[in-house]
Amino acid sequence: MKRLVLLAVLAGCGSPVAVGGNYTVGVTNRDNGCMLANWTVGQMSSGIGVDITQSGSNATATITGATAILLDLSLGSHAFTGTVDGDTLDLKLLGTRPQTSGNCTWTLDGEIIATSTGELLTGRIDYTAATNGHPDCTTMGLEGCVTYQDFNGSRPPQ
Repeated sequence: MKRLVLLAVLAGCGSPVAVGGNYTVGVTNRDNGCMLANWTVGQMSSGIGVDITQSGSNATATITGATAILLDLSLGSHAFTGTVDGDTLDLKLLGTRPQTSGNCTWTLDGEIIATSTGELLTGRIDYTAATNGHPDCTTMGLEGCVTYQDFNGSRPPQ
């Protein structure tokens, strides 16, 4: 019986596919639920470098170039870390750049949720506010807000 339970648990977990490599990515701005400044829904950016390193089911996506600088200024870093399960990546960046308005203090967090199909990577980048819980944050619309981008990219054949 224990073997059957173990097999059932293992069957639910996918062996991670090899996602490591240097990707060139394009993003499209979508909903701006957190009301980020200078965000234009539908605006597209391309040629963004993303270097993914992988060790088993652990992965880090390091954004390069000018986009790395923008992430450093808004989130405090440009490296997302997390896991690969089967063909799915879930990588997070916990923001360290505090922002304040009234009595509300928050940081912006990022999360990449992606699917790998061979040399292609597609998915979404969510940006959420981590607040100090002050009522001013609710008034500003930061509690539970999500701003996101769709993306797709490719790497040279492995």
